[in-house]
Amino acid sequence: MERVLNISFNSLMQRLACHIVQAVTVATAGRLVSRLSRISLLLSLLIVAVNAVAEIDLIRRPEARERRTDLVYEGMVSYGNYRVFGAAENAKLYTGGVELDRELWPRVFHTRVDGVVEFLPFVLLTQPEKADIWGSPLSRRRNAVPGAGITPIGFRLLWRDGKRIMPYFEAKGSVFGFTQKALSPQATYENWSFHMTQGLQLKLRGRFDLRLGVLSDLHISNAFVVRSNPALDVMNADVGLVYHLSRPKWPFSAGR
Repeated sequence: MERVLNISFNSLMQRLACHIVQAVTVATAGRLVSRLSRISLLLSLLIVAVNAVAEIDLIRRPEARERRTDLVYEGMVSYGNYRVFGAAENAKLYTGGVELDRELWPRVFHTRVDGVVEFLPFVLLTQPEKADIWGSPLSRRRNAVPGAGITPIGFRLLWRDGKRIMPYFEAKGSVFGFTQKALSPQATYENWSFHMTQGLQLKLRGRFDLRLGVLSDLHISNAFVVRSNPALDVMNADVGLVYHLSRPKWPFSAGR
């Protein structure tokens, strides 16, 4: 009889524990959904406010209705790497290609906001000839791995638009493909990257500007699609020649 009571008591406690776990899980999920809903609402309100500001500016300045488009012939050179989000070391990245910046909102709190896409036909990764699963060098000899890349999404913030010196900030998400596995022989041919750049855009003559990315950081990773994900963080210098496809209608003469 005592054994039966013990079994019944244990069964009751297990059911009670299951109900408590389920209740806690449901409550946690409810709080998470509530927080996500609040964040989504705040983001929606922010987007609506930004669009409203942009539309008001278009009404006040009819000449701003023409969305400006810039074509940038650019190159990037790595001059060092650090270990923060990535474990790989003694590797550098060099890229060259064309970037298209399309104006989204001309004046959002005195900032021009552009959408960015990019094609990189030239990508070169220099890495140790031999490395372990985490990208740590096992040889002093180096190997050059060619590849290509594409940036489907990105944005640029430009201040003092139309002035001689224009500070800018840019963030891009890209996909790289290499001819051999990058950073580790157990990694992947494809890698994703997140690239942030801060710099200055200098007004030249006519439709041309010079862009200098003096502070540039790039992270590449395969997002653990396989067991080996060395990842790499590099510091870079970016240089680009900007060509305005649509003639700017700024309140100054070209080349002035």
